[in-house]
Amino acid sequence: MESKKSLPILFAVMFFVMVGFGIIIPVLPFYAENIGASPTELGLLMSIYSLMQLIFAPMWGRISDRIGRKPVIMIGILGLSISFFLMAVSTQLWMLFLARVIGGILSSANMPTVMAYVADITSEEDRGKGMGIIGAATGLGFIFGPAIGGVFSQSNLHLPFFIAGASSLLTFLAVMVILKESLTPEKRHQASKENRSLKQALSSPVSMLFILQLFVSISLAGLEATFAYFAAQKADLNSAKLGYIFMIMGFGQAFIQGGLMGKLTKRFGEGIVIQAGILISAIGFGLILLTNNFVTAAIYLTIFGIGNGLIRPAVSSLLTKKANAGHGSTTGLLSSFDSLGRIIGPTFGGWLFSVSVGLPYISGIVLSIIALLLFQLYVGNARKQNINIHKTSS
Repeated sequence: MESKKSLPILFAVMFFVMVGFGIIIPVLPFYAENIGASPTELGLLMSIYSLMQLIFAPMWGRISDRIGRKPVIMIGILGLSISFFLMAVSTQLWMLFLARVIGGILSSANMPTVMAYVADITSEEDRGKGMGIIGAATGLGFIFGPAIGGVFSQSNLHLPFFIAGASSLLTFLAVMVILKESLTPEKRHQASKENRSLKQALSSPVSMLFILQLFVSISLAGLEATFAYFAAQKADLNSAKLGYIFMIMGFGQAFIQGGLMGKLTKRFGEGIVIQAGILISAIGFGLILLTNNFVTAAIYLTIFGIGNGLIRPAVSSLLTKKANAGHGSTTGLLSSFDSLGRIIGPTFGGWLFSVSVGLPYISGIVLSIIALLLFQLYVGNARKQNINIHKTSS
């Protein structure tokens, strides 16, 4: 079957894309500061990337429905490589901003198009497994990338950017040679017709799933922005220990997504998995408030990570089955809502933390409850239209 050949390639592609992206994360703040960026400008530098992804991800998804997945994936990876090399040679702040804008616009093609590719090559029964594998690749790449960046930044702050650019360029060449197109001309024509119904899809029951993903992303981004400060105050953890904690969480998340997601969605259906993921995330947020040492921080954050890791692949799988639009348009719109959450979340979480250190995690519980209610609303509307949101017969 085509998925057996292509899924390992897509796993490698997303792994190396995220390694390249992760390499610059621990270095960019110091690099920007050396050029003359203020804390506010650094915040804008981080946010503008997500803003570009918010705007352009749906566009790339629609384009991939028309011209095919492979050329759009190649554009995304090459754009990422160009942005890394531009950052490596930046000597002024405007050059860094330009590189981030270019990177955000072009790399926003990657995630939605890869997810659309997975939807193309998997049966509905195996869709959850495919989405989980991509989630695992993304998570693992994000674990190893910052570690590599931290090591190579010791000798030269420019070096991690060159390494990230080279890694992305090699990935681009590998995709060009190895990856086959998943969308036949007939399927492109069909997707083009389906995309005319995108507005209809947004007014259908599945629109609740996009909003659900927004609330999940806001809560996750708020945690990511504040957990280091929280753990330092509650458990006196330094940056090295925090790195290990996030690594443990990442491996736990990758194990669930890559190893169990397919079995869970086949047995219970995406609907049950989404609800379970939201409930486990809410429990994780509550447990994080009890953090008092390294061990508890690692366990509680991993519980949260496992819950959060169940949600996105299951939502992606369910949307590509039920939305009345092409896979690219659907996953592009989902990525856009995800990016919006990553824009709102850090500011919202930071503000809550300034009021009280535990508030970002209490709000995480509240946002999880809202997400669960949104899913129930989706279920109710779907039942009215006789849409089966649980197991799909094969």
